[in-house]
Amino acid sequence: MRINWSVHPVAYTYWEKKEQFLLEYDTYPVWTIFAVEQGEFAYRFGDHEGEAGWGDIIVCPPGTAFYRRTVTTLTFHFIQFEWEEKPGLEEAAATLGGRWTVRDVERLLSTYRYMRNIGRSIQEEPGFGRMKHMLEDLWRLLDIERSFAAEEEQSEGESSDQDMQKARQWLLEHACTPMKMQELAAALSITPVQLTRRFRAAYQATPSEFVTGIRLQKACLLLEDSTQSIEIIAQQCGYENGFYLSRVFSAKLGLTPSRYRKLHRL
Repeated sequence: MRINWSVHPVAYTYWEKKEQFLLEYDTYPVWTIFAVEQGEFAYRFGDHEGEAGWGDIIVCPPGTAFYRRTVTTLTFHFIQFEWEEKPGLEEAAATLGGRWTVRDVERLLSTYRYMRNIGRSIQEEPGFGRMKHMLEDLWRLLDIERSFAAEEEQSEGESSDQDMQKARQWLLEHACTPMKMQELAAALSITPVQLTRRFRAAYQATPSEFVTGIRLQKACLLLEDSTQSIEIIAQQCGYENGFYLSRVFSAKLGLTPSRYRKLHRL
């Protein structure tokens, strides 16, 4: 198990609403992270293959052909770094590379917000030191999450795991639309209570908390990048009106949507 999580940030780009990748694949000289904020993309490198969406972080070791294809319009953080304590080949391929999933959606919202603000100037201080801190903090969080997931995988049946993966995908697709948890529970042939219990065991958050994280992430992006009213943004994020969005936003993030917009508009 890796103990030293110290890294050296090399490059950072925040990609918004990317329709497709320019190249089918690329090979990077340093460690590379694709951290998804919105949308989904398919990936393949080494022994790793799958699709990544909100909450997923794909880590590609250097010198590895990374194949990628957008599934839906994609917003993500592209981060390149080097380990201060370089991993061996086995650790790089089997332990560090691949898909990591963060289930603490509120924590991830905060981390991504800091990265967007810091990442514009990481080639000099204080940006470099701040991004270094955020990356190292993120890696420690990923390590904790993976440890918890491994423990839970031992105690949960495989069928349960697959059901909750389906539930997570359904929530990703329907989070910002009028939806009812009863529909999802019925589709999985379980009760809403069972859905909540099993989803929380799998992802350390209830389905409602997971949906709230997705909705607030979209609200943050719209507040930063558009001049739309709070009422219109609320409707795009799955809320009935601006008042309800403001109440949830303030409770979870500690400030009103209007205040957030003033602080984060470019």
